[in-house]
Amino acid sequence: MRLKSITIENFRCYKDCISVAFDDLTTFVGKNDIGKSTILDALEIFFNNDTVKIDNKDPNIHSDSKIVSISCDFTELPTSIILDSGEVTSLSAEHLTIADDALRIKKVYDCSKTKPSEDVFVIANHPTDKGLDDLLSLKEKDLQKRIKENNINCPLKGNPQMRAALWSSVKTLNLQVTELAVSKSKEDMKSIWAKIDSYLPTFALFQSDRSSNDTDCEVQNPMKVAVQEAIKDVQQDIDAIQNKVREKAMEIATRTQAALQEINNELANQLSPTFVSPAATKWANLFSVGMDTDEGIALNKRGSGVRRLILVGFFKAEAERKAKLSNKKDIIYAIEEPETAQHPDNQRKLVKAFTELAQTDNCQIILTTHSPELAKELPLEGIRFVTRENNFPCVKSGDDEIYKDVVKELGLLADYQQMNNVKLLICVEGPTDVVALKSFSRCLREKDTNVIDLNSDHRVAIIPLGGSILKYWVQLDYLKNLHCKEIHIYDNDVKSYQDIVNEVNSRNNGSRAWQTKKYEIENYLNSKAIKDIYGVEVDTNKEGVPKSFGEAYSNTQHFDGKMKDSTSKRYLSKVFERGMTYAYLMEQDADNEVAGWFDVIKTTIEAD
Repeated sequence: MRLKSITIENFRCYKDCISVAFDDLTTFVGKNDIGKSTILDALEIFFNNDTVKIDNKDPNIHSDSKIVSISCDFTELPTSIILDSGEVTSLSAEHLTIADDALRIKKVYDCSKTKPSEDVFVIANHPTDKGLDDLLSLKEKDLQKRIKENNINCPLKGNPQMRAALWSSVKTLNLQVTELAVSKSKEDMKSIWAKIDSYLPTFALFQSDRSSNDTDCEVQNPMKVAVQEAIKDVQQDIDAIQNKVREKAMEIATRTQAALQEINNELANQLSPTFVSPAATKWANLFSVGMDTDEGIALNKRGSGVRRLILVGFFKAEAERKAKLSNKKDIIYAIEEPETAQHPDNQRKLVKAFTELAQTDNCQIILTTHSPELAKELPLEGIRFVTRENNFPCVKSGDDEIYKDVVKELGLLADYQQMNNVKLLICVEGPTDVVALKSFSRCLREKDTNVIDLNSDHRVAIIPLGGSILKYWVQLDYLKNLHCKEIHIYDNDVKSYQDIVNEVNSRNNGSRAWQTKKYEIENYLNSKAIKDIYGVEVDTNKEGVPKSFGEAYSNTQHFDGKMKDSTSKRYLSKVFERGMTYAYLMEQDADNEVAGWFDVIKTTIEAD
């Protein structure tokens, strides 16, 4: 499951109802004490109520109500699920979803009590007619009785089948958005909730003010896993040791019994030597792995930056481990201010790691940050600006004004000296296209050094307009005022791009635009280059290269499931960077289309 959104009401600074949408990588930006961490705390309470626990002081201080409400919507639901009676069904078939087949779980906390109580509801478009609204709470025998009472012809077994028969027995179901109590209702409903709960993502919160001692469970946990894996590798040796110990111990026990017979024969005959081997878990508990660093210095003696970097690294280690376990839940990692005590180089490495994690199929990342260095590398669609309007906190996203506020808040500015040199703006679809054009420039310069060097020529700025990151938006926002000539190059897989091409070409100001002759930019990769880097065969002359590569590489690496296209594109970007050569490019682009692009780029710049 994927977290789509959270809705909070009457929780700390959020008195009124507020909803926040989440992407694969979501970043909250805003002033201190504005409400960023409150959203992460609400998620922790919703999923775990552990690292942060609901408190009777959590209701908004300006509210008369002591009721806190936290709701989460989930998408990418399992296509099949077993809720009761061991029969396969689905959440939509059981009318447990809302619009767009999303699952909405609402948790309500009564904070009037010293220890707040929790009620859980599934909010769904559910049948409301009498006799059809309570089927999920009925046991098998009660469903059978209901079937007979309604003279419905269906097998009297399998709860999902009987519920479906009952719902299908009427012409129109009166579906309405309904709060289905699942935590304090009948036992059957509690059981159904337990099954649904087991499919929800695992949520892990890394707080900005947490300690970073080498005894922290977050440090120890991946190391314990390492011990467990090591024990698996030497299990034969362990079995041999246990057999030897058993042999020697039984020998001693037998001698002891024989000696006892000479002292008290009756007692000796009552005894029978037995041997019990330790459980497998006991072996793992015998060992521990420390986190000593250079020259044996313990982790808690190192600088705060090193300690926090290691702890953040734990999240990556755990995500990679859990991603390989197909039967495990999805993972949401929420990390407050990961840039704390980190050098800018480490901040960039963290962003890269978070971006890669967020592109895996089972992982979402949520960040808060004050760092310009970290924020500028983050995707625009995932930025959330937390601010105040009319003295009330609010969360904004999705337009230029918001990004301007973020830039102002972080002090993130364009490199004006470099930007002032820009004479030509090349607009492409996404980050992969930026990498591809720079790769083509390098390849063509192997033969002709007069080709524009897009890796170093400051007269040219390449801006991805789709799926962009904050630094590109800053550059573009600044460049708009310079009125540079533009060249637009877009993939041929989106027909609507032709409208943009036509608009640019109609300007008559030296700007040019076109769509690629091939389906998408990955079709300009040579299949030999992909094999050189990753060892897999991919036909790059066919449509859907990222998908084909993802399937092929996932199979060779024995991944559980297939790569997302976004992850495949990231892998293929490395082929552009490391694998492509002039010979490979010429072989793949016999019509010299790419060389033609660069001729236009050069001519356009020199025309000034």
